[in-house]
Amino acid sequence: MLIINLYILSAWSAFAGQADIFLLPCPFKCLTGFDCPGCGFQRSLLALLRGDLQESFRLYPPAIPILITLVVALSARYLSQRDQPLLIKTLFLITGSIIMGSYLVKVFHPQAH
Repeated sequence: MLIINLYILSAWSAFAGQADIFLLPCPFKCLTGFDCPGCGFQRSLLALLRGDLQESFRLYPPAIPILITLVVALSARYLSQRDQPLLIKTLFLITGSIIMGSYLVKVFHPQAH
């Protein structure tokens, strides 16, 4: 079992180290030259998968709230015995506010990022 775990960890670290070559360019940034509200999510997610929480937050602060919202909303929607639209809408509103707040900081204070 230890050998299998070591193999999985080795394969995972090799993937995480080479995953940058698979990142998709932002079409909005390619067309306009400006970052979109989602720019940085892919790199932030990769940093999070590598276990680097600080780097993930530095690259794109809303990444963790987006992932938490996704997990909670999908769980509430499909694993709960009853639908929870108020919870899902509240999570989306909070996460959207975090995304827009982060984007406004990025636009008006570019040295902060």
